[in-house]
Amino acid sequence: MARYLGPKCRLCRREGERLYLKGSRCHTAKCAVSKRAYIPGMHAFRRSRLSDYGARLREKQKTKRIYGVLEGQFRKYFTEAERLRGNTGENLLVLLERRLDNAVFSLGFAESRAQARQMVAHGHVAVNGRKLDIPSYLVKVGDLISPKSHKKSEGMIRQKVENVTGHTVPGWLSLDAKELKGSVTQMPTREDVALPINEAFIVEFCSR
Repeated sequence: MARYLGPKCRLCRREGERLYLKGSRCHTAKCAVSKRAYIPGMHAFRRSRLSDYGARLREKQKTKRIYGVLEGQFRKYFTEAERLRGNTGENLLVLLERRLDNAVFSLGFAESRAQARQMVAHGHVAVNGRKLDIPSYLVKVGDLISPKSHKKSEGMIRQKVENVTGHTVPGWLSLDAKELKGSVTQMPTREDVALPINEAFIVEFCSR
């Protein structure tokens, strides 16, 4: 299972904005974007105008980094989005939102998508009562997401739910914080993706 192992703050600096890859740390003064608001590398201060191609590339890269997927995975999602009916850009974002690790994060079971991915991969999450360790699993309406029936898993997720502040569960999910159970009540829509993403740029880049 491939994943990016480098410094996450470097990714935020490259995109020039907070991607919230490190959870609560991104809301503090320790955030690298607030401390070093320039791109990483030896040519950080060289002035250059971003071309149309560059703007579309950066939008694709930003989206990949937010959801924690690599190029091959992203291309597969885009191919599937093209095959589905409707707007390709919106279909792409909906597919990414339906990833199990994103659903776990959206429910407040983890501080970041990276942490949610690790929790799923380590077998701490169950879907419909059965342990599922595939972060890329696409949840569907009626799926019940909960900690694995184990003291360690339940304690870890309960701590996250109790300590999280300012987190809003999106409309396509519902959460019973007392029972530590989340359910998929409907398919996500573009309005549920509260992220600064221009999906039209991504479609233009990937369709060239």
